[in-house]
Amino acid sequence: MNANIAQPTTQAHPSVLFRQFSLPFFDTPYHYHASFELTYIVKSTGKRYVGNHVADFQAGDLVLLAPNLAHCWKNNATTDNQAQSIVVQFQENFVGKDFFDLPETKHVRQLLAKAQAGIWVQGKTRDRIARELHFLLNASPLHKILGLIDLLNTIALSNEYTLLDVQNPLPKLDTSDLQRINKVYAYIIENYTQDVQLETAAQLANMTETAFCRYFKKITNKTFLDVVTDFKIKHACHLLSKTDKQVAEVCFESGFGNVSHFNKQFKAIIDQSPLGYRKAQQSMTTKITTA
Repeated sequence: MNANIAQPTTQAHPSVLFRQFSLPFFDTPYHYHASFELTYIVKSTGKRYVGNHVADFQAGDLVLLAPNLAHCWKNNATTDNQAQSIVVQFQENFVGKDFFDLPETKHVRQLLAKAQAGIWVQGKTRDRIARELHFLLNASPLHKILGLIDLLNTIALSNEYTLLDVQNPLPKLDTSDLQRINKVYAYIIENYTQDVQLETAAQLANMTETAFCRYFKKITNKTFLDVVTDFKIKHACHLLSKTDKQVAEVCFESGFGNVSHFNKQFKAIIDQSPLGYRKAQQSMTTKITTA
């Protein structure tokens, strides 16, 4: 998204910051900041990255993120030069230090804790939140604060949300480690379908390759190559389920060098062959549309 989205709220800004963006495309790279963030995609399609989680998004995407959880929205190449969003940023203490410690607000406190994994809001809850976001854009500062409390409470009392990065969340890191590891993730996300170099990643972390490999494995519990491969496979899954491209095309567009290696890696991670995965996804789609 626009680079301004990456800026946290500070004492020089309102306690709650509502902003609307209309851009040719979302241009903010994979990043993190010190604020909670509620993002609603008014118009656009593409891929959403939250921590290690990758998923397709479209208009209506609504996500709540905790501070320091890296994220970005990347448009599809076919997007018609229209990317619109509403973004709300706030600190946990935007209504006072102890407000969310009250018994009456415990559900919201629990929701904010869950936001460490990223929360994807759906269904009627999403629709209600979207309507209120449009209204609150032009509300008074006090109504914005009261409105945000209501939005968070609405989500907290709903069962229409999904936690995103629950399988491989990064541990809580100090500022220097957080900057270092997310700089590497940003590099991977920008380049995983092309040429990702260990040497470049190590340079970004300001380490030797040997030290970087040890460091990366300690932080993520995966090797650098494993993480790159995970992103490639997730990209391949999207192509297999959303397009009719041949397996060879999917292989090369996902950043693999040869089909044999692609098939082996795909089976090891997904526990299905690429064609088997495609058939399973098509069967699932057919059941949903005929239900």
